Amino acid sequence: MFKYETHLHTVYGSACASISGRGQAIEYHKAGYSGIFITDHFFRGNTCVPKDLPWDERIHMFCRGYEQAKEVGDEIGLQVFFGWEETFDGQDFLIYGLDKEWMLKHPEMEHWTIKEQFEAVDKAGGLVVHAHPFRDRPYVPKIRLFPKQVHAVEVFNAGNYDEENRQAYMYAKKYNLPGTAGADSHHHDIICSGIEVKEKFNTIFDYVELIKNNKEKRIIYADN
Repeated sequence: MFKYETHLHTVYGSACASISGRGQAIEYHKAGYSGIFITDHFFRGNTCVPKDLPWDERIHMFCRGYEQAKEVGDEIGLQVFFGWEETFDGQDFLIYGLDKEWMLKHPEMEHWTIKEQFEAVDKAGGLVVHAHPFRDRPYVPKIRLFPKQVHAVEVFNAGNYDEENRQAYMYAKKYNLPGTAGADSHHHDIICSGIEVKEKFNTIFDYVELIKNNKEKRIIYADN
């Protein structure tokens, strides 16, 4: 079985993180993972990228965490994939399957609605996952659900309370949406979560297709 962490952050893109891309790669490699997905907070979320810079410069800065992790991963034998976490008034979405070059060509993405985001990512062959949909915190004005604007739901997030994860699981089940899981790691004290699969991913699109087609996988809970 091959273990993958699908949701983590670095200090280069996420203002709430304290670990570098290099640090994430090393820590998860030590923990026995086959690969990780860097999903830093994008520009409407808790980003650390200055908002007054030109678009190209902002994107280059945003991708530093992934690029550093990828360089280290290639050296130590850890697969590193790219994604991001976009925020809409407290609601977070994980995007996979698109890359830096695609982002550079789409500066309008910063102003998309949730529906526009889904349509654009879907058209480009990517994946949209509703991250921790029932997280109840002061910075989340209202819990809202978007079953028609996502491909899947994060049914387990290591940063959530048990009841919040249970509700996310029931939400995915009700709308027949595939489930994912992630640690939402921000710091050096990593939590082992994510998914476990029988075949190693060759590209990020193996993950995209796995989730979209709801193929066999095992959810890794924080206490496994």
